[in-house]
Amino acid sequence: MKQRVTKAIFPVAGLGTRFLPATKSIPKEIMTLVDRPLIQYAIDEARAAGISEFIFVTSRGKSALEDYFDRAPQLEAELRRKGKKDLLEALRTTEMVSGAIAYIRQQRPRGLGHAVWCARRLVGNEPFAVILPDDVIAADKPCLQQMVEAHAETGGNLIAAMDVPPQATGAYGIIDPGDAVGRLVPVTGMVEKPDPAVAPSTLAVVGRYILTPDVLRNLNRIKTGAGGEIQLTDAISADIAEGARTHALRFEGQRYDCGSKAGFLEATVAFGLARPDLGPDFARFLDSLPRHGAAAE
Repeated sequence: MKQRVTKAIFPVAGLGTRFLPATKSIPKEIMTLVDRPLIQYAIDEARAAGISEFIFVTSRGKSALEDYFDRAPQLEAELRRKGKKDLLEALRTTEMVSGAIAYIRQQRPRGLGHAVWCARRLVGNEPFAVILPDDVIAADKPCLQQMVEAHAETGGNLIAAMDVPPQATGAYGIIDPGDAVGRLVPVTGMVEKPDPAVAPSTLAVVGRYILTPDVLRNLNRIKTGAGGEIQLTDAISADIAEGARTHALRFEGQRYDCGSKAGFLEATVAFGLARPDLGPDFARFLDSLPRHGAAAE
């Protein structure tokens, strides 16, 4: 019987240097996409997939993340006094029951694999998800929910994947694929950030994983890889070499790289236009931009 996936790791220890000076005083994960911080999108996606235990791998200076998911009694009381029920309801989506979130420190920035390894004692001997909040995925059915449903059939390791242009393979973990069955692709190997000339495919890893505890054990012995960091893809590749079943899921949805300024702006436009309360006015503004271009410079 396959075990249900109930735990998710959120690696949020990065310094967010690409968004300085904004990230000098706030974690990048608190930056708002329309009116919700990036981490809220990740948490909501995890909840929709049935995740009930949330493990944050943080670093010094990330206390705002802990505060965000705590209750705010004074603010709640003020909203209640003013009868602002809609805002109270929005506030409740940010609250987590006591004990649902655990915080682990990554004391040195040694890569994604090391960040996941830091959570090993809380994961134990069961499958777990990894969600990178930088990757925001707009989908009718949340990406991780799609993965959990597929994992119930496949077991083993499951990785979210999408096709990228050949010249972009050097920015991603790239999958060496077998023959696809629908949206599921058997994975025979993985390479971290390969040169386009030697990339095994253009099928790139996106920031959603469901992994076996064997991957954590592999991280115990993995040496530094691409970029001088401990790479999660290397630990998954080791699991594949040992015979572990591993698949990639070509998920349905649109992924936005909110770890880059351009991707963050693209997501802001897309999510803003999709909001019934904002979309019409925002669309009119965008249509008028050529006339206001000089004023924005």
